[in-house]
Amino acid sequence: MASTKTGIKRGLGIKGKGLDALINDQLNDIKNTNQSDNGIVEIEIGLIQPNKNQPRKNFDENALLELSNSIKVHGVLQPILLKKLDDRYEIIAGERRFRASKIAGLKKIPAIVKEFSEETAFEISLIENIQREDLNPIEEAESYKKLSEKYGYTQEDIAKNVGKSRSAVTNTLRLLNLDKRVIDFVKDGKLSNGHGRALLSVSDNDLQFEIAEKVIEEGLNVRQLEKLVQSLNQDKPKTEKLPVKKAKYIKDIEDKLKNILGTKVNLSKNKNKGKIEIEYYSEEELDRLLCIFNKINEE
Repeated sequence: MASTKTGIKRGLGIKGKGLDALINDQLNDIKNTNQSDNGIVEIEIGLIQPNKNQPRKNFDENALLELSNSIKVHGVLQPILLKKLDDRYEIIAGERRFRASKIAGLKKIPAIVKEFSEETAFEISLIENIQREDLNPIEEAESYKKLSEKYGYTQEDIAKNVGKSRSAVTNTLRLLNLDKRVIDFVKDGKLSNGHGRALLSVSDNDLQFEIAEKVIEEGLNVRQLEKLVQSLNQDKPKTEKLPVKKAKYIKDIEDKLKNILGTKVNLSKNKNKGKIEIEYYSEEELDRLLCIFNKINEE
């Protein structure tokens, strides 16, 4: 299922170059150039509001105070990026600078005002946070999920635009499969991205949570956690299932579906219930299968 927005996305920020194109290329030296020539304007802080779609939800208060003190001495060295909303402005990039400027008591802040669609604004905000490593792993995963579900981005699209490998995007998204309590640990910084990935192999949510608590209490590193999980998985009782011979009509259906879909299909039946398993081996193959289902649905 190919994205129809590729042109937009590739223009914004492969390998972290999106904000340079939007902001930094316009600014060689803010202090030594004519501001109006660079599109920089001073906007009253009281007219600015945070972006409700801001990927970042948590702001370190101590870090904000440090930035605030720096702003008192040096001013805001890089303008924030805004979008006009009637008689107000919405932050696209630079909410941390905005918050610190308020703490510093500034009445106005240097800004660049541009017109952006909601989708583009969200992507720019995401790229900026990732470039500055401001997002925790869960905020990052939730942002990728939003790009995928709301705007139709593929994992390949996301990877290109945030300057990461596809496998890194996939692994980050997988963190959302953790138990909700464990997700909160990662979100709060009590567990790292690596801890979260290691816990994904524990399918029982309660056990996953218990192990997470043990990691926090004993200060286990990722390697120690991986060994612990591995030992638990090895201790699981292995039950051998005898192969069940399938009825001929089941095999016939499997073969027909295999010919239609071009991949292995498995049908299993238990009393009055059954399930169909369709195998795929890459995201591209999954997209191909979805296209087949869409065509069938349209007929």
